[in-house]
Amino acid sequence: MLGPPYNHTVETPATFFLVGIPGLQSSHLWLAVSLSAMYTTALVGNSIIMVVICMDSTLQEPMFCFLCILAAVDIVMASSVVPKMVSIFSSGHSSISFQACFTQMYFVHAATAVETGLLLAMAFDRYIAICKPLHYKSILTPRVMLGMSVAITIRAVIFMTPLSWMISHLPFCGSHVVPHSYCEHMAVAKLACADPMASCLYSLIGSSIVVGSDVVLIAASYILILRAVFGLSSKNAQWKALSTCGSHVGVMALYYLPGMASIYVAWLGQDSVPLHTQVMLADLYLVIPPTLNPIIYGLRTKQIRKRIWSLLICCVLEHTCECS
Repeated sequence: MLGPPYNHTVETPATFFLVGIPGLQSSHLWLAVSLSAMYTTALVGNSIIMVVICMDSTLQEPMFCFLCILAAVDIVMASSVVPKMVSIFSSGHSSISFQACFTQMYFVHAATAVETGLLLAMAFDRYIAICKPLHYKSILTPRVMLGMSVAITIRAVIFMTPLSWMISHLPFCGSHVVPHSYCEHMAVAKLACADPMASCLYSLIGSSIVVGSDVVLIAASYILILRAVFGLSSKNAQWKALSTCGSHVGVMALYYLPGMASIYVAWLGQDSVPLHTQVMLADLYLVIPPTLNPIIYGLRTKQIRKRIWSLLICCVLEHTCECS
């Protein structure tokens, strides 16, 4: 039972008002500074990764192409929420139009669906590179990579379009104050005058299927990778493979753990977990991965690190020559 049918003629609100992090208003200025620093790091780091990979013809392997797409998605994901968060925390400018709210919701959740698909693709890439190195180029051809990227994007669109349609067609005739720092689906759905159970169940089940299947396949890939790594005779090769995989697993943990925690806490622990904790969990998984991904994936990758250093040296030398 999803409740009585609702009247679509109810006028939708012109604006919503985002609270920020309920209960932590006294810390909003500190949060604004922290978010600004993290957002700047994310923009600069991911932009450098994209420029370096696109400019260097030696970095056209599948892993680097996926990393370039991941950097672009990270910029979209962070840019969808952080500027508005900083505005709320620094100046109290909390209003957001009805259309902008649902546009933000669409991009945030679609970007997270694309990101989890890319993490799976990168895990598959590492599995092929370590477990089937002789067949690496024959398996991960440009056509296969394009097909994987298109499939990941289509999956995100298929998942998000019905969800956006369902919640945007709910009547909002009561409070327009969203107890969150961005237009998170559950927080907005709870303001509807009609029963939002259909969209909430769709979100929960869809997220569980998308993320759950990706996590299972990623775990299976790394189990096979670890079996292959411990079968290597060279300790140096073992350490190199484990170091690379360890970085990737760390990034995935930072992305999946807060994300899944925020989804299930909103359903199962909303009465036992403080609201500000729920909001912070939802914020963290949108801000921390875009900030750390270029550091962990980029600076720990030898080829990218060398290329960045060479570009920096060239820039310094050119600047010195111009000054002299």
